[in-house]
Amino acid sequence: MREQFANALKEALKARDSRRTSTVRLIQAAIKDRDIANRGQIKGPASDDEIMQILAKMIKQREESARVYDQGGRPELAEQERQEIAIINEFLPEQFSEEKVRELCVSIIQETGAQGLRDMGKCMNALKERYPGQMDFAKASSILKELLK
Repeated sequence: MREQFANALKEALKARDSRRTSTVRLIQAAIKDRDIANRGQIKGPASDDEIMQILAKMIKQREESARVYDQGGRPELAEQERQEIAIINEFLPEQFSEEKVRELCVSIIQETGAQGLRDMGKCMNALKERYPGQMDFAKASSILKELLK
């Protein structure tokens, strides 16, 4: 994935696409931050799964910022955030539909033998481990709550 970001940065620089250039640089900086944090914990560089989690977190941050900008009457800033979301999304695998997330939640509950809400953490950990960057875990959490009641 790191090579993919490096190539994307080169292409953006050649095309003089300032929004794309800055967004890819932000992604690379976030990955470098994770690498540094991992060094402190005596781990290796960030894996592709960790990178996908970083990208998903960046998207959530930008969605929240766009919402705040819209509420504050700053549509131009909200649009910038949405453009960054679109660029970051290009590096993520396609997101699962809500029906697919529900199916995966049901199968995880069966696999882990979850009995109630107290087993929700076990199910969420399994989902995050197997499907990083492929689903909205907030939606998965609400679906799990509904299924585990």
